[in-house]
Amino acid sequence: MHTAAQDSTNKYFLARTTGKLSFLKYGLGEDRLGGAKMTFLDSNIILKVIDSFGIDYKVQLSKYHTAYIDKQSVQRLPGKKQAPYYLTGSWKVSGDDHFDYVSINLDEKLPYRSQQQINPSKIVLDIFGATSNTNWITQLKTTKEIKNVYYEQTEDDVFRVTVELKHTQHWGHSIYYDTTGKRLVLLVKRQPPVLDIKKLRIAVDAGHGGDNTGASGGVSNVLEKEYTLKIAKQLQLVLNKAGVKNVFMTRTKDTTLDMPQRIQLLKDYNPDLLISIHLNSAGNDTVRGTSTYYRYIGYRPLTVAVLNQMLKLGLKEYGNVGNFNFSLNGPTAYPNCLVETAFLSNREDEKKILNPKFHKAVAQKIYLGIKDWLKAIK
Repeated sequence: MHTAAQDSTNKYFLARTTGKLSFLKYGLGEDRLGGAKMTFLDSNIILKVIDSFGIDYKVQLSKYHTAYIDKQSVQRLPGKKQAPYYLTGSWKVSGDDHFDYVSINLDEKLPYRSQQQINPSKIVLDIFGATSNTNWITQLKTTKEIKNVYYEQTEDDVFRVTVELKHTQHWGHSIYYDTTGKRLVLLVKRQPPVLDIKKLRIAVDAGHGGDNTGASGGVSNVLEKEYTLKIAKQLQLVLNKAGVKNVFMTRTKDTTLDMPQRIQLLKDYNPDLLISIHLNSAGNDTVRGTSTYYRYIGYRPLTVAVLNQMLKLGLKEYGNVGNFNFSLNGPTAYPNCLVETAFLSNREDEKKILNPKFHKAVAQKIYLGIKDWLKAIK
């Protein structure tokens, strides 16, 4: 239900984000997995609320940019007013034993969004509501992945940070405000020194589980949650046999785990890559095939390599799907690939899914796909 529009100059109020997984949406569009997300946000970020639409607030990010956020994700700040402008300060570009960092001093905890670019590989970070007073960027030799940093004031109140990377493959980045409160940090993950699958930390997610049964077989009525776990366990075995010591399973039994819990588990583990295993379903039982999914362009190569191997199983190609809104494709912190193995709703695919030999074959192909991806990285 749309309330009367509020005058953005007078009748706004300020709010702050709460919780760990607040996110902005581009618009009010919906689909099965929710509307198109613009960005996840850290907690305590200041937002200017200018309108209300059902369960969402409309927020003014800058003069020409708006977004929407779930009302449950923000807390109103009574009496707090927006300053006439917010300035950027000095930066520091540095590294420690694990990561590279770009730290930017700001007047306030402002909202942002990031984008991966390829050929050449860059991270582009837009800070909304910020005007440059940056005249000093300290760059230290401790960085290993960051090649160059620079900014441009693309609009009066949009400050764009560009970070050029040394390698073609994006290995992940995170954005947060540090404990000082108003210093925005872009954390950049480095390419592993040796591109050997044995040395990687690999996370494997068996889709659904517990109360969330997923799809069911068109003929057999078997549950998706049971067969994603069978395939995930086979993948764990294949990886362990290949010498991968660090394999993390989001679940190893029939556990109920919601998406925020999975995302938190993965954040705590800090994998080099994630494979999430699902089984597909369609209203039309003639639809069949295998597919892989990504959200960010920098992670597409992994999903293409896995799909190419999956197609060797004699499955029909359902496609490589980008900009996908699945929750576990959402984190920017590590390359991730959703594998929709085959269709439970199709008789031909379902027959394969029921066969334990197929689970082993799928696991082997995903493993080979990861190896192909590593081989292709420069």
